[in-house]
Amino acid sequence: MKKIAALLLALLTVSLSGCGAAAEEISVMATFYPVYILAENVLDGVEGVTLSSMTPPSTGCLHDYQLLTSDMRALAKSQALLINGAGMESFLPDVTDQFPTLAVIDCSQGVELLKEENGKYNAHIWLAPENAIQMVQNLRDGLSALLPDQKDRIAENASAYIARLSALDEELRAAIEPLPRKQIVTFHEAFPYFARAYGLEVAAVVALEPDEPISPRMLKQVIEKVKAAGNPPLFSEPQYESTVLRTVAQETGAPVYELDPLVTGDGAKTAYEAVMRKNLAVLLEALAN
Repeated sequence: MKKIAALLLALLTVSLSGCGAAAEEISVMATFYPVYILAENVLDGVEGVTLSSMTPPSTGCLHDYQLLTSDMRALAKSQALLINGAGMESFLPDVTDQFPTLAVIDCSQGVELLKEENGKYNAHIWLAPENAIQMVQNLRDGLSALLPDQKDRIAENASAYIARLSALDEELRAAIEPLPRKQIVTFHEAFPYFARAYGLEVAAVVALEPDEPISPRMLKQVIEKVKAAGNPPLFSEPQYESTVLRTVAQETGAPVYELDPLVTGDGAKTAYEAVMRKNLAVLLEALAN
């Protein structure tokens, strides 16, 4: 009986020591939707890592986002934070001060940034597929350093996704290049990188930020710019309601369409391509004549 008890104790000890030796799950957090979508593809099937988004997929852009207590709790449990960069995460200094050992992977590294009228960099870099490719490369490199045992799978995922994004880029370029019209008016400064990539001209922007108030003088200037440009199509965004844009449309007669800046969605791995192709269909209709 004593021998059986000793054997059971030995087996229990081995079992418990095996549990203690199990690899710890790595928690990786993306700051918001577009970064999450890119990372989701890079980490597809990678073992030992959990990917989450700090903000819900309905949050939209992180303009002036204030960290919540729940965010800080989640960050305390994370080993890495994936950021868009280019100034999108204005709260980043608070995070790095609070969590100095947290690995921060900046997706904007190597992207040629554009400046806005206010002198700040435009942070909507993901809306040009060529930039998204650079962002994926940054994620690949940063996550490979964090998960060296999984670097081969991460590299394979990144290569496959980059191939898809490259094909998308070529598709957009071939479709937009022959369009007879190239001028657009956007709701806010979300699309300059897209415009630069495909030869479009942003004739006017209603507001630099989606929640920015606009004075009567500024509204008059926008209307004058739209008229001077020949009343090119106006583009709203599904995430934001703009009475100002409707006013511009009424005053100029310019048609209104909708472009999606890819800041909300269902989280599908193919979301980036799906939204870009939807935007392409809108542009083809708006700029065909």
